[in-house]
Amino acid sequence: MADNKVAIEATIQNYFDGWLTGDTTLIGSAMHSTCHLKFIRDGKADVRSRTQYLSNFKPRPRLENAEGRIIDIDITRNAASAKIELEIPNRLFTDYFNLLKIDDRWYITDKVSTNISTE
Repeated sequence: MADNKVAIEATIQNYFDGWLTGDTTLIGSAMHSTCHLKFIRDGKADVRSRTQYLSNFKPRPRLENAEGRIIDIDITRNAASAKIELEIPNRLFTDYFNLLKIDDRWYITDKVSTNISTE
């Protein structure tokens, strides 16, 4: 179980590092090809494919005064969930990831997200 937790933390760290630098290779490595991202926009559920989501990122210097935090990880055999926070200046994102262990590797297979202004 401890090895799985370490592996999930590494997957999420790749997501954080990629998100904070716009590195789609890193973000993409954390997400399974079937991953979908869901959030509320203008009062309605919005769903994005992995490809659509990654297309929003452009390489940039690492965001300053920003950090990703893992709040909780729950693992049952080859399935897991994780709650994370990604804080950047003026905004706090809270994401819930569903993960699956496929071919001895953990992938984010689904993401539900919300965010608030911190101004």
